[in-house]
Amino acid sequence: MTANDADLARLGTSFPLIADLAARARRRIPHFAWEYLDSGTGLEQALVRNRLALDRVLISPRFMKGDLFPDISTELFGHSWSAPFGVAPIGLTGMMWPGGELMLARMARAAGIPYCLSSFACQGPEEVGAIAGGNGWFQLYTMSDTDAEHDIIDRADAAGFSALVITVDVPVNSTRERQRKAGLGRRPRMSLKQMLQVAARPQWALATARHGKPAFRTVERYFPGASMNEIGRLLDQMKLGMTGMEAIERIRKRWKKPLIIKGIMDVEDAYACVSAGADAIVVSNHGARQFDAVPAAIDVLPDIAAAVGGKVPLLFDSGVRTGLDILRALALGADFVLVGRPFIYGTCAHGEAGAALVATILKEDLVNNMIQTGAQKIAELRELTTTRAGQASPL
Repeated sequence: MTANDADLARLGTSFPLIADLAARARRRIPHFAWEYLDSGTGLEQALVRNRLALDRVLISPRFMKGDLFPDISTELFGHSWSAPFGVAPIGLTGMMWPGGELMLARMARAAGIPYCLSSFACQGPEEVGAIAGGNGWFQLYTMSDTDAEHDIIDRADAAGFSALVITVDVPVNSTRERQRKAGLGRRPRMSLKQMLQVAARPQWALATARHGKPAFRTVERYFPGASMNEIGRLLDQMKLGMTGMEAIERIRKRWKKPLIIKGIMDVEDAYACVSAGADAIVVSNHGARQFDAVPAAIDVLPDIAAAVGGKVPLLFDSGVRTGLDILRALALGADFVLVGRPFIYGTCAHGEAGAALVATILKEDLVNNMIQTGAQKIAELRELTTTRAGQASPL
């Protein structure tokens, strides 16, 4: 066991659950940063729906399989990953914990999983791509300013990102009332209220002093001299995320590596993405942050898998908190899973070591539950009998 492994083992003894890391993260970061990370929108029923729907997916365990040593390595886009999951894109990661994007990129490369950098992260593609290497994916919102859009794509390509993820489920900013009450909207600015929150979190304040105040590093060059607040206002005018099929086709012509469309919740939309040349689709409701009446992502996964599974790889995110959740998604038709908030919880709680601990927790939980179900390989999970709680018939 290496020293790093020993450190993770000791840390895991005190923080065996993602929820344990989330609790520590909440104590270490300012209230406005926590509300940005943890909130949904409206009455936040979609957040609850995601969790309840995942919990309702039951799997009949299989025994008498002898000794099992599950192999969770996964091939995707010609790359071998150590596990069937990666880090989902989350904007302003560096606001939640300063330097968080760089920590996650290093962790992902060491752990053998992908890290997807958001267009609205606090580090640009050049810095993160140099660290992530081929493990880096880049997330993009379509823009009405196609010159800026094309330049961002070219920068991601030149920085070595191996896949482009277009997020299509933000046609307009959601209300996110908890964020607004905390003083953090689409256009961040530091108020006296927030300054007092920062003063109550000295570790975060010191880390921010070392790394510098948060900024939209990817897009700031297109708004020379503008403050972060002004950039937020100007971005609103660029019709970010108002994606039509012509935008997908436009980007498909420019980006020659794997192209992933994220935010699909409807079979017809899935068909359209495949027709437009997408190499993969992410079934996602944006972590329940956009539309409070949206179905749970896990509930629509089987229908979309039946429609386009096998044509392109199918990824899943939204509400994942455990290795068992990853297993559930794989059993219902996903080929790969993206995990968002848990990695930020870990980073905010213990820096890069906390992020690495999240990867370890998820891997160990996935392996443990594969043994519980009698599955040696990822592909065998789709052969399991799955039901919804309260129903007797298979899904």
